[in-house]
Amino acid sequence: MPKKTIEEWTDDAIESTPYLASDEKSASFRESTQLNQQDTENKIEGHPTVKPWVHFVAGGIGGMAGAIVTCPFDLVKTRLQSDVYKNVYKFNASSHTASSNFKIVQIASQAGLHFKETCGILGNVYRQEGFRSLFKGLGPNLVGVIPARSINFFTYGTTKELYSKAFNNGQESPLIHLMSAATAGWATSTATNPIWMIKTRVQLDKAGTTRQYANSWDCLKSIIKHEGVRGLYKGLSASYLGSVEGILQWLLYEQMKLMIKTRSIEKFGHDDEKHKSTGERVKEWCQRSGSAGLAKFIASIVTYPHEVVRTRLRQSPVENGKIKYTGLLQSFRVIIKEEGFKSMYSGLTPHLMRTVPNSIIMFGTWEVVIRLLSQI
Repeated sequence: MPKKTIEEWTDDAIESTPYLASDEKSASFRESTQLNQQDTENKIEGHPTVKPWVHFVAGGIGGMAGAIVTCPFDLVKTRLQSDVYKNVYKFNASSHTASSNFKIVQIASQAGLHFKETCGILGNVYRQEGFRSLFKGLGPNLVGVIPARSINFFTYGTTKELYSKAFNNGQESPLIHLMSAATAGWATSTATNPIWMIKTRVQLDKAGTTRQYANSWDCLKSIIKHEGVRGLYKGLSASYLGSVEGILQWLLYEQMKLMIKTRSIEKFGHDDEKHKSTGERVKEWCQRSGSAGLAKFIASIVTYPHEVVRTRLRQSPVENGKIKYTGLLQSFRVIIKEEGFKSMYSGLTPHLMRTVPNSIIMFGTWEVVIRLLSQI
């Protein structure tokens, strides 16, 4: 084998350098690509760990803020759902829209009329019963809302962490959201049903000489005395059915929030709030809060009939010496038979006027409080 000169060895070394480095370079490139992909997935799928007590406190504060602002609409909704007030607050929507040949015009006209009548009812309550009557039931409502929202947000946030780690390698998914929302809904309904029972009875109590309860405490004592402790859990089956609304809302909210987060990462290359301007942070906060309202709007329309049934069960009217509504399915049958299917959506307009802004305020406040408390 002929000997190579120094120049030939040098030329061979230069030519072979790219091949010697190719394996290392390609391996590094593969590792970098995998890390980038994993980092992107973590940015989108992952979620910061929040202490359980923070969820509990933030949920209560958010629920309280929303309940105070929207209490008058809750009063109107409850009265429209009951049969005590169905003749007093009678809708005339069908007679106003019967001449229209276009469904879209009918729907718009009917919605406008319901909005007008809702405001009219608020005006009547104010004139006939006074300003304070607009906030009837606010006491038990707050007593119910604060622990209810605290329990709901606490259970949802905590179980989401647990379910994610136990079933999905610490990552979130629609199934994890579904399981967490169902757990939170059932826990909340069981713990707070007696409070909502009292709130409903107080809101349906007429003013003046016919008034049955002096206050919420008097209502509680009366229910236990005449109906027993089990009377405090009337409507619980409908509340469990109603947890479907909360489940659907959480699912829709999480998906909308994921879309907002994904778009933020695509735009900025990260989801770090610290590196965004104040305007950008406020804009995304408004988007997330608005998503909560939209999710509630959709969930409410889909699941609203349970609200009417639950109110009737808690109202517990007597007919011919017997309790008229005795169970979930029986109540559905009686209401539809006597009043028609449209009655299952009685009070929907004030309900939406209350729950949609309520959700926006509640989730927006919840998020702000979480950020503040997480810094402690």
